[in-house]
Amino acid sequence: MLFQLFVYTQDMDTKTANFINRIGQFYAHQYNLPPVTGRLLGYLGICEPMQQSIGDLADALQASRSAITSAIDTLEHYHLVRRERPAGSRADLISFDTTGLENNGFDPALYAQQAALAREGLALLEHASTDRRKPLEEIADLAEFLAERLPALLEEWQERKRALSKNKRSSE
Repeated sequence: MLFQLFVYTQDMDTKTANFINRIGQFYAHQYNLPPVTGRLLGYLGICEPMQQSIGDLADALQASRSAITSAIDTLEHYHLVRRERPAGSRADLISFDTTGLENNGFDPALYAQQAALAREGLALLEHASTDRRKPLEEIADLAEFLAERLPALLEEWQERKRALSKNKRSSE
């Protein structure tokens, strides 16, 4: 870790490097992503300009271009980054895509699938004890609850986002 901070701080301040590293650690721990993928996401959240080339990202994060490209591919899969190529340019520009947060985090279909799989497992345990069935029942119940509640929660979030945006515009 000390070496990582030393490398980063050649071009960025310690607070920024620490933030980027903490994001990398969070995503590595919570989602089992390579740390460079989380660091890329953290950097894209704070970098200026907001769109960066793969070379710029590799230089800023002191990572290989192939590691950055792999991280971008992973984050594109989750719709968390956007890759654009301006007309006449030979380089892609990468930016954070916040719509992925809504599309991924609020998708009730994923929870409905999870519930269906748990119910399928419960069918296999039809004659099993209550204790044996309990873990799958809890998974199914939670997944069904989330599948039911997420559309309303997404709508509530979008209303709140519109209100926050309106408040920010009126205070400018």
